[in-house]
Amino acid sequence: MKITRSRCIALIGAALALPNCGGKGGAAGGAVRVGSKNFGEDITIAEIYAAALERSNIPVERHMNLGSTQIAMAALQRGDIDLYPEYTGTGLIDVLHLAPLHDAKQIYQRVRMQYQERYGMTWLQPSPMNDSQGLCTTQAVAQKYNLRTLSDCAKAAPQLRLAAIPEFVARADALPGLQKFYGGFKFQDVKTYEIGLQYTALQNGSADVATAFTTDAQIAVNDLVVLRDDKHFWPAYNVAPVVRNAVLRARPEIASVLNKVAPLLTDSVVRHLNLQVNVQHQDPVDAAQAFLKEHYS
Repeated sequence: MKITRSRCIALIGAALALPNCGGKGGAAGGAVRVGSKNFGEDITIAEIYAAALERSNIPVERHMNLGSTQIAMAALQRGDIDLYPEYTGTGLIDVLHLAPLHDAKQIYQRVRMQYQERYGMTWLQPSPMNDSQGLCTTQAVAQKYNLRTLSDCAKAAPQLRLAAIPEFVARADALPGLQKFYGGFKFQDVKTYEIGLQYTALQNGSADVATAFTTDAQIAVNDLVVLRDDKHFWPAYNVAPVVRNAVLRARPEIASVLNKVAPLLTDSVVRHLNLQVNVQHQDPVDAAQAFLKEHYS
């Protein structure tokens, strides 16, 4: 089953798929409802969370592939789900609408405090994997234009064509932010693609530079060059479970189970999971079970 970040379900469909449970489920002693956003990495990590809970005899209900950050967060706020994997940088910028920070620990502490105060939600222990934004290119283009850093790309941009995912051209922590922070980045041409297809454009010569996420499997598969963020523009995007406080009060063992999973999710491990799910089309359920069998006891 091929799942990418762009595989979405309609907003109406997402609303109909989830009953408005009014905060029941895990908080009332029933199954813990684990949700996810609508791309392979988030779904697979959510499946790992769900399977780890089940291995600890905690019943689980799965609500995967809900949609965007906004849809998943709204479901958590309504009590339609009890937890889902979120990224610290996304929580800071897209949910809390706070200014980007550049220290991973500061970002985590800020979102942990603000989610408690604003939403009554707990961020459990974050994983070391960092699914940050990035720009990548082929070995040939990197050599031709001497591209190794984002500063190099900012200067060479008038000669380069960018393949971007749609949100990259508008988000404050993407192209507009790069242009302001680094200067330059005025590309010869910018075309947008569904997530994953920007790599195809790069490989077939339709683009010179493409947007990337630093845990994407395509980077290793295609031997791509990730341009170094030499001025440290992008914040960290460490993944962690976000859980409703009522559920943790009812089932405090959730924290110990998922905190045990957290350190196992490194960049290299998640790239391998993404390779299995997004490139080799393995079902996220199977990838999650195999991961836990190998790494979790």
